[in-house]
Amino acid sequence: MAPLHSTADLRARRALGALLLAGVTVLLLALAIGSVSLRLGDMLDAIIGAADPVTTAVLQLRLPRALSAFAVGGLLALSGAILQALLRNPLADPYVLGISGGAAVAALGALALGASLAWMQAASAAGALATLLLLFALAHRALFLRDALQGEASTTRVLLTGVMIAAFCSAMLSVILTLAPDAQLRTMVFWLLGDLGGATDLRQALVALAVLAVSLWLARRQGRALNLMLRGDVQAVTQGVDVERRRRTLVLIAALATGTAVMLAGAVGFVGFVAPHLMRLAIGNDQRFLLPAATLAGGVLVVVADTIARTAAAPVQFPVGVVTALIGVPVFLWLLARR
Repeated sequence: MAPLHSTADLRARRALGALLLAGVTVLLLALAIGSVSLRLGDMLDAIIGAADPVTTAVLQLRLPRALSAFAVGGLLALSGAILQALLRNPLADPYVLGISGGAAVAALGALALGASLAWMQAASAAGALATLLLLFALAHRALFLRDALQGEASTTRVLLTGVMIAAFCSAMLSVILTLAPDAQLRTMVFWLLGDLGGATDLRQALVALAVLAVSLWLARRQGRALNLMLRGDVQAVTQGVDVERRRRTLVLIAALATGTAVMLAGAVGFVGFVAPHLMRLAIGNDQRFLLPAATLAGGVLVVVADTIARTAAAPVQFPVGVVTALIGVPVFLWLLARR
């Protein structure tokens, strides 16, 4: 059995290396492609301050957006991978707990009141945090008490609580869209479909990447415990896993990752569902490797989707969430058909 495990680990590490290379490649392509094409030399000149003003301005616009796209994709994919394992439900995605719905309600409410982009993002973060606190309050028994050891019943309670919160937020969004002035509807709809058009702040992009790195590090530390929890809470407890604490930690990581992504780019759908599945088909279900692989795959997917969204019909830009679905669904079905 040992050689089999070694072979699987080697294949997973090779996949991670390939994904890392793909991530660097698509980021460079995102910087190079657009109405003004840039070469690698142009980018290096702009970084050291030796480029012409046009090249420097183009890079300053594209770099925050490309980094933000990678961070958003990675955060959503990491959250999806955690929730699919934690809830032992292949249909789980970052929006299943209602965190994105709460962020969307707060953000669109701020927009309807005439708030600026910065205030809209702040409202989104506050909405995500408020929804997380509500989830913890309503699912208190499943997350904080010994009822957490009930296994399926506990995870089902958390899932159903999140679904109900998401349904309520969806109704609130419908009310906001109904009452919103016509002049704001397009902006609101784009944000709900996922929009990186406002991701022009390099500091925000770097903060999002830092949140992604810390979230992945914390989640990967739970990899062994998550592997055991996939087999059932009782078996995990017998192997020395503190299931209650691990579940709380993982739910918190998934929620904060989702909230950060929604704050930055709106409700980019599908990535958190499909990226973990694609990686599970490719390298298996060992969470030690699946979590970083899904994170990298999600980042690559959103960067590619955003590059297509802003260039395919320029100067018109598509919502990035639409493009992620148009790319991801055929690829996922093709891989599924090959299994």
